[in-house]
Amino acid sequence: MAKNFYLLAIVSYMTVTFFPQISWLHLFVSVFSFLAVMKTLQYVRGLTLFFGLFFLISGGLLIVKSSFPLTHLITSFGEMIEMVTLFSLVPILGLPIRIGQYAEEVREKVNQKIKNSRQFYMLTSGVAYFFSSFMNIAALPVTYYSISPSINQYPVPNGKKYLSQSITHGFAMPLLWSPVTPILATVLALTGTQYTVILPLLLALSIGGLLLDWLISARSFTSKDQNHSSERARSEIAAARENEPSDASHSSRFFQLFVFILALYVSIIFLDHFFKMSFLFSVSILIIPFAFVWSVFIRKTREFSVGLKDHFSSQIVKMQNQFFIFLSAGFFIQAMQITHADKALNQTMETLIQWMGTGAFLLILPLIPLILAFVGLHPAVSLVFISEAVRTNLLADMPIVVTVAMLGGAIPAFLMGPYNATLGIMSGLIKEKPFTLSNWNFKFTAVYLVLITFFVESLYIIFF
Repeated sequence: MAKNFYLLAIVSYMTVTFFPQISWLHLFVSVFSFLAVMKTLQYVRGLTLFFGLFFLISGGLLIVKSSFPLTHLITSFGEMIEMVTLFSLVPILGLPIRIGQYAEEVREKVNQKIKNSRQFYMLTSGVAYFFSSFMNIAALPVTYYSISPSINQYPVPNGKKYLSQSITHGFAMPLLWSPVTPILATVLALTGTQYTVILPLLLALSIGGLLLDWLISARSFTSKDQNHSSERARSEIAAARENEPSDASHSSRFFQLFVFILALYVSIIFLDHFFKMSFLFSVSILIIPFAFVWSVFIRKTREFSVGLKDHFSSQIVKMQNQFFIFLSAGFFIQAMQITHADKALNQTMETLIQWMGTGAFLLILPLIPLILAFVGLHPAVSLVFISEAVRTNLLADMPIVVTVAMLGGAIPAFLMGPYNATLGIMSGLIKEKPFTLSNWNFKFTAVYLVLITFFVESLYIIFF
């Protein structure tokens, strides 16, 4: 039943966005969001339940103590339904990848071209980067199942750690700039920064992170590994492939991937530039039509229909913990706004910034999402609170610098936060605890934080 309420809230949100002149439609968004949260209360446990109840009770007390009509306890829901919509739809982009068997092409290229463990690490990280830029969280299992069968050909001391580091490091970097990334869409909506303006800076930071990963992590696989890969295994694979029938369409799959990804980015940039709609909504409305057109092109429409039906019957259930936190936090934020409690928070933050100085505050800003990730808050939720707190002269004067700092701070949270979906999914794939994966990522995360800090401070000096 909770799944149905989430879907009804999403449909209501998209309808009211298309027809904003029908103001009473907003009530449906609030009502279905309220019902979804109340129903999910029966299933959530642990930190998710703790933070959800904190947001709900605190927001409710703010409204009651301010003598607002009790109807506001319902109409204040739905504040973060945009994020719920995007999170629920983004995995659909992975359907054409899976049903088109593009991962098989990746696996064959690995077996054909890679000669040592260092090259294999760089390829794995690069493949994760490539898939993440298009598929978001679905890139983790696709990369793992494409790459992991080949790892036995290379002499690595700890295969699980090797795969976890290479995949999660590569996966996290496109989260800075990819238009299908919910965290990017969220931050752009919060700061009001235009995507085309910020894109070059985010790309530079993202590619710098990927190169940094190759420099730090791949150095542990020395040249002595280069001559110890299994020549016999690769010879057998090559011999077997000589006897396979050639497939003309097989060689064009990488080109297809490139063309469709480029088409998606161009479409999103076009909508963002020429139409007055939020970035979150622009991406959301493109996902299903785009994935369908791709499936038509590869002649897999029946498989796409089956996959789409399965997605909506199972994906919402899998993500209802995150959706519960998003909508509960949105209720709390809305309650703070209508009762003007946010003004006290903004004043406190402005005083802190004046005391520390803008440059010093920008130093600690990327650390906030990482710290909050260890108490269970998703980076998107953390950044919503940060944006509310810095919605003062700081955000007004330097939106580009603040946007880069917020997005840069989200990446370490994805890499080390033991309760977020990134390490949760990776943990299930390699059968290790999320805290173990978090520890494995510590070295790279620490160095990447230095890179982010240097980058943000450089922007601050350049612009101011």
